Amino acid sequence: MYVAVKGGERAIDAAHEWLADERRGDRSVPALSLAQIIEQLALSVARVMAEGSLYDQELAALAIKQSRGDLIEAIFLMRAYRTTLPRFGYSKPIETGQMSCIRRISATFKDAPGGQILGPTFDYTHRLLDFKLAAEGDDIISKEEADALSVCYENNDAANGNEANRNHENDIPHITEFLNKDGLIQTEVESNATPGDLTREPLELPTSRPLRLQALTRGDEGFVLGLAYSTQRGYARNHAFVGELRIGYCPVEMEIPELGFTIDIGEVLVTECETVNQFKGSKKEPPQFTRGYGLVFGQSERKSISMALVDRALRWKELGEDFVGAPAQDEEFVLYHCDNIQATGFLEHIKLPHYVDFQSELELIRKIRSEAMKNQENETQQEANLEAAE
Repeated sequence: MYVAVKGGERAIDAAHEWLADERRGDRSVPALSLAQIIEQLALSVARVMAEGSLYDQELAALAIKQSRGDLIEAIFLMRAYRTTLPRFGYSKPIETGQMSCIRRISATFKDAPGGQILGPTFDYTHRLLDFKLAAEGDDIISKEEADALSVCYENNDAANGNEANRNHENDIPHITEFLNKDGLIQTEVESNATPGDLTREPLELPTSRPLRLQALTRGDEGFVLGLAYSTQRGYARNHAFVGELRIGYCPVEMEIPELGFTIDIGEVLVTECETVNQFKGSKKEPPQFTRGYGLVFGQSERKSISMALVDRALRWKELGEDFVGAPAQDEEFVLYHCDNIQATGFLEHIKLPHYVDFQSELELIRKIRSEAMKNQENETQQEANLEAAE
């Protein structure tokens, strides 16, 4: 027994060493730095921060490097590290109306107040491989090209009024507020109640919308995307327009009791999406538009839009709509299965030793097979006896 334990420990240590060697790869290839991951794999960093519930680019980059690019493993590392951090206090809710936008578009209003800001996006690319990126030194550009890019950025900022926005000097109004003026969209009721914290308390059903949104923010992007797609294909009767999608930096403020006032402690890059959805009305509400909402760390358009679609689908009971049996409407199904860390843990535990369990299953199958073979032999013998008697 003890020999088996010692042998297992040596094997595990060897597996760890092999993993570290594989992670490093060919020593003739320069090692990735955290700065390279942060600057050049920014969307992966954003996903790890969002689903890991921790806004820290360096830690997210370290987790990606340590996990060899396995983002779910990196998210696991982030969440585990997060539990060791002290909690000094709570920041005030960020005001996304004060966002310094690097991208802001609307699919519902062409001439939106504040302008449409295309920003850095894949939307208008041709999805063709750019083999120039495979060339050595592809990041080296001439002085003339650098100057031209600088002028381009300055012109774009001036055209969209971004110079002030980058300093949080001008608020960019939310587009759905213009529908609010005519009473065409459901008014969101503000609550002074402190929302629960899903990172400190287990999820209990039925739950509140703030906790649902927290769960969706931490949820696996692919899973939430699949659910969102299902709503578009008719599994929830949820036809949506993107009222507004904005990406930018929001100031984070914290109230210091010793000082007696609020101070700005930094800023975070977030992606926010508000969808506009049809609503036929109910006994209490007239026909109007309703909202779906998504907010995630970093630049993550796919996740925020998906989140907004699923959020709207989950509001069917609140709005007095019919439950049509769609997966995206089932709160328990969505919230209990969207967490990729819980799903991974439950999935991967079956590859660990289950020798005793399997032996009991094996004995059970052998017993059942033996009884079945005896019954088959008896039936065969009875048939033979009947034939002989005839």
